[in-house]
Amino acid sequence: MLVIRDAGSNDAQAIHDLIYELAVYEKAPEQMVNPVDDIVRDGFGTSPAFICFIAEWEGRVAGMSLCYLRYSTWKGRVLYLEDLIVTEAYRGRGIGKALFQYTLDYARNNHYKRVSWQVLDWNQPAIDFYKSFGAAFSEEWLNAWVELQEI
Repeated sequence: MLVIRDAGSNDAQAIHDLIYELAVYEKAPEQMVNPVDDIVRDGFGTSPAFICFIAEWEGRVAGMSLCYLRYSTWKGRVLYLEDLIVTEAYRGRGIGKALFQYTLDYARNNHYKRVSWQVLDWNQPAIDFYKSFGAAFSEEWLNAWVELQEI
């Protein structure tokens, strides 16, 4: 049976493991350098940087949806879906669909104007999954960032 719930600090190791599994899938495990202690501090401390929903299948962590608030000058509050992950052993059971729907419902219930995310252009299963929800994809905007090194 599937249960979706808010994550707690006791889920930090499972969150870390899911993120690492995604990094391996995306062919970049060496780039995943976020330790469990930082996940606890950043998600469950006095000023959380993210919210996370955990999917459990028969009492075992099977996936997660990790999001945070963004603000669009044109739209207002936007929920940014950083990662939607279902561990490989639990795929094909509708867990991803339920997690994504739960995330969309959370956004609607909390007055967000939009949910946005990124997907790799080669990840056709994910693209098809999001299209099944009516997602729009931009071909105009490019991703950009600056890596900041610790001093």
